[in-house]
Amino acid sequence: MTDLTLNDGRTMPQLGLGTWQIPDPQAAAIVRKGIDLGYRLVDTAAFYGNERGVGDGVKASDIWVTTKLWNDRQDDVEAALDESLALLGRDSVDLYLMHWPVPAAGLYVEAWKAMVRLREAGKALSIGVSNFLPEHLDAIVQATGVIPVVNQIELHPTFQQRDCVAYHQAHGIVTQSWSPIGQGKALLADPRITAIAERYGRSAAQVVIAWHLAKGYSVIPKASSAEHLSDNLAAADWQLSEDDIAAIDGLDSADGRLGPDPREM
Repeated sequence: MTDLTLNDGRTMPQLGLGTWQIPDPQAAAIVRKGIDLGYRLVDTAAFYGNERGVGDGVKASDIWVTTKLWNDRQDDVEAALDESLALLGRDSVDLYLMHWPVPAAGLYVEAWKAMVRLREAGKALSIGVSNFLPEHLDAIVQATGVIPVVNQIELHPTFQQRDCVAYHQAHGIVTQSWSPIGQGKALLADPRITAIAERYGRSAAQVVIAWHLAKGYSVIPKASSAEHLSDNLAAADWQLSEDDIAAIDGLDSADGRLGPDPREM
């Protein structure tokens, strides 16, 4: 499985396991199963309410752990990370992300400064952001000189955020896709996706995940069953043709956003 090199010199697995909406009591078993299958990155967040379960699942394993600062803790970043670390049962986290900029609160620049200090203290080995637009990225970089290693954004074939991706590429930021298969059934039933899947003898989900990997994005599909965990992971074992990548590129839609608009959070 491919690793991506971050702008701080560290390497991160390109494909990981997302845990949004996995209840805490179930998280440990799902994460352990994922590790047994070959996952080397697990993504959680304070907001998910499952950091304890994820922490139990990654015990005694050498796996990359990402967690996130929730919106109501931007004025108390160190305490928030300490609480996450206690739940995870770790002294440090591989990647700490600011979950949303929440521009109306006006705290995200100061929160980023605090995250830089936590990286320097060794509590967060790498730091990044989530759901930031170029204007938000400009503000934190201008204030600190520190460029996030990752921006985790909503990204799927029907909402490709090309302006954000171009900014990331120009500044050495890894694009990490959340909701990579568009939250489910509609995209996976799209005849343009299913036709490609049938031609390769692969699942529709594998086709979409393979597209993310081909674009150079990090991708963290959520799965809870052993079947889906295995199916998603197998997307890294093969490649789409350039024509198929171009065909999926053509699914982009200006109104394809499924989650909140970062300007309005």
